[in-house]
Amino acid sequence: MFDDNTTRILQEAVNEMLVWVGFGTLVGLAAKAIMPGKDPGGAVSTLLMGIGGSVVGCGTLMFFWDGARVTPISTVGFLAATGGAFILLFFYRLLSGSFFSEAEDGERWLHRRRRRRRARGLVDESI
Repeated sequence: MFDDNTTRILQEAVNEMLVWVGFGTLVGLAAKAIMPGKDPGGAVSTLLMGIGGSVVGCGTLMFFWDGARVTPISTVGFLAATGGAFILLFFYRLLSGSFFSEAEDGERWLHRRRRRRRARGLVDESI
C-alpha cells in the first residue's frame, strides 16, 4: 500500500510523537515536583504542560543563545523544558485563582490554597 519512503517517514513521525509524549510527561512531572503545593489537573494536563513547557523553555533558550540548537533530549534541553513547564504551571495557578484567595477579616492577602469555611448548621425553629 505504501512505498518504502512513505513508510520510513511515517515511522519517524510516530517515533518523534512518542518521544515528545514521553519527554513531556517527564518534564511535567519534574515541574510539578518542584512547585510546592497541591497541583490541579491530572495526567493529561501534566503531559500537555510538559510538552508546552518544552516548547517554551527550549524556544526561549534558542532565542537568547545565538547559534545554538537545543534539543529537548539533552541535559540543557531537559533543564530548559522543566523551567518552561514550571513557568506555565506558575501562571496556570495564578490565573486559576488557586495561588491567592480573597482576604477576609481585614487581612490583606491570604497565601492559602483554599479557605475553610465554618460549617453553619441549620437551626430547626419548630422546636
